[in-house]
Amino acid sequence: MADLIALTPCDGLLPLTSGSLTLTEDLPTAMTSVAPYTGQDDALSAALQAEHGMAFPSIGRSTGKAGGRAIWFGQGVALLQGVVAAPALAEFAALTDQSDAWAVVRLDGIGAEDVLARLVPADLRSPAFKRGHTVRTELAHMQASITRIGAQAFQVMVFRSMARTLVHDLKVAMAAVAARGDI
Repeated sequence: MADLIALTPCDGLLPLTSGSLTLTEDLPTAMTSVAPYTGQDDALSAALQAEHGMAFPSIGRSTGKAGGRAIWFGQGVALLQGVVAAPALAEFAALTDQSDAWAVVRLDGIGAEDVLARLVPADLRSPAFKRGHTVRTELAHMQASITRIGAQAFQVMVFRSMARTLVHDLKVAMAAVAARGDI
């Protein structure tokens, strides 16, 4: 029997630096989709608050912080990231492990908005897209989740199978922004 070696989605591809920009892989402890049962939204939000210290996020928002976040992930679904979902949540929502399904990277530095503007058809500038805002959108030709996690920092998620393409597209955009020389 062959010995299998566990690899992260971006193994060997990251970290990258271009000018003042950095791209690193984020490896959350766990990722669980949380879809409330009909009529259980408020009870689920209360349970999330009691168990993990964060509410169920509203549309286009995330709650929590770096150690654990609940990210709006589509109509009636959030992604609980960074903490293992408490079993008590199963009373109010369908829980599905997503830990191996996504490649998660962090784009950080002055010019991060400019990098994403080259790839994403959504306004991610800080006046419109503040810390804690999140969007499901297209990044180049991939479906992505993008969350602002700092003044000049974004978490970007794509399907694990697209990790190499994600890193390539971000690397090209980072180099183009850095080549302008104004960051």
